Amino acid sequence: MFERILVPLDGSSLAECVLPHVIPLAGMFNAHVMLLRVLEPPRDKSLAQAIDPFEWHMWKAEVQTYLDLVRSQLQEAGLAVEAVLLEGQAAQCIMEFARQHSVNLTILSSHGQSGLSDWNIGGVVQKLVVRAHTTMMIVPAYQAQGSRIAEARYQRLVIPLDGSQRAECVLPLALHIAQARGSQLLLVHVVRSPEMPRHVPLSDAEHDLMQQVVERNRQAAANYLERLQSQLAFPTQTRLLVSDNVVVALYQLLEQEHADLVLLTAHGYSGEATWPYGSVAASFIAHASFPLLIVQDRSVREQPASPAELAAREHGGH
Repeated sequence: MFERILVPLDGSSLAECVLPHVIPLAGMFNAHVMLLRVLEPPRDKSLAQAIDPFEWHMWKAEVQTYLDLVRSQLQEAGLAVEAVLLEGQAAQCIMEFARQHSVNLTILSSHGQSGLSDWNIGGVVQKLVVRAHTTMMIVPAYQAQGSRIAEARYQRLVIPLDGSQRAECVLPLALHIAQARGSQLLLVHVVRSPEMPRHVPLSDAEHDLMQQVVERNRQAAANYLERLQSQLAFPTQTRLLVSDNVVVALYQLLEQEHADLVLLTAHGYSGEATWPYGSVAASFIAHASFPLLIVQDRSVREQPASPAELAAREHGGH
């Protein structure tokens, strides 16, 4: 499933919170790990011209030493690792590198050298999740526990499903991880209550109709989860919820279940190609406080360029 795993680092301990996840994932898939560090020159041209060449060379040497140290640590864990040092704008270099090297998985820390912030993910990560169009794992840096590299324990995997085949694309991956790590597998489905007119109180007939629809969908979802359990041929648990808000219900459940890893596809039932992520995946990226692995179900060719991208191409980024 994963042959090449990209791990962007910026030298900070926050960015290194991904390393405990790199070890088990690369190991179980026998993947080649590519550590990538991008040195960013100042955006101000006058400052860029003022950089002392000797100091820049010394900085590059220090960064290369750092990458070599991390590479050695991962190699000691039995992984095949290479370290790459590039110069340029971080997000752009990472995206281009991932495409040129056919990266299957990019593992990102939510924050890096710029430090933690009120935002759930940093600026570089935000650019990558929107434009990279690859399967990504995002690890919350604010939950990192020390700098020692130790394998992450995937004791409990949670997979939100909406009943679509597109959402089920994540199941082979989740099953592979669960079998390799002896994980508990939890399948979750939320039945959404139908939206009714809100300008007046519901009549008894309308309320009964809504309840009938909910019960019908709940029974169909129960049958769906039961069928999946039998097909997976792996011990799984299921949770079936009914809620007015799918995302809120999922968050509440995930807080209760203490998930070690949540796996889902970028798009679900709608399969809307206008955006790189559907509403549930986008909400998780913006707010999730747990490691998140999002399988990108659409290629870069299927994703239309945004107005901002088109404008930047036309005007040369100025």
